Amino acid sequence: MARVAERNQSASLRRALAVLDRVRASSGLTLTQLAEAVGLSKSTVLRLTVPLVEARLLERDRRTGVYRLGHGTLELGQAYLAGLDLRAVAAEESHRLVAEVGETVHLVVYEPPHVVYIDKVENETNVRMASRIGSRSPLHSTAVGKAVLAWLPDETVDGLDLAVMTRHTISDPARLRAELASVRRRGYSVDDRENEPEVRCVGAPIFNHTGAVVAAISISGLSSRITAARVRELGPMVAAAAARISRKLGGPPR
Repeated sequence: MARVAERNQSASLRRALAVLDRVRASSGLTLTQLAEAVGLSKSTVLRLTVPLVEARLLERDRRTGVYRLGHGTLELGQAYLAGLDLRAVAAEESHRLVAEVGETVHLVVYEPPHVVYIDKVENETNVRMASRIGSRSPLHSTAVGKAVLAWLPDETVDGLDLAVMTRHTISDPARLRAELASVRRRGYSVDDRENEPEVRCVGAPIFNHTGAVVAAISISGLSSRITAARVRELGPMVAAAAARISRKLGGPPR
């Protein structure tokens, strides 16, 4: 009997979650619409919504009878976001990229007017990158920096010191703006030996729950290994990894 009760409770929970998910995916549903959406009777749906309303996960408009998400869902979301640690959230994707491409992966956060390295995962068989956790790098000459800069207000470029780091550094504001437009179109950025003479990097932006760019992830390696042709292969990979991290942070799908 205990197992039967557990199965019934489990089934009720799954149905209640289905109800909650349907409301989440809509701008509001009446009892009739909700019952049709989940394929249950109105009496069953009404019974399932009672504890959800009590927990403030759902609220019902007294005038129209329309169900919408309640304030409790906001509190849950805020609690989830408050407990997020970017390094922990990104760790799986960083290690996956290293395993797939055999190059160094960097994770940075945006701290104006720089990016700060907060994690680094290396392939032990390759030459190690000189970057250090805690160090700062320019926005205009690094892949992670340009990945962030591309989604900042256009006037941000005007306030930057476009210092020449190598002979490949883009130091002209007009050229940099054109490069950032290309970053937005393809979804990833490239440091083509612009910060270090023999290093190429491919980066992509990470967005938080408000849709703001807050961080970036990149693949870095010697230009002899990361050729121009390989950049086109790595770009979509790092962009996909960044998108998955963004979703874990509550960021919008891209």
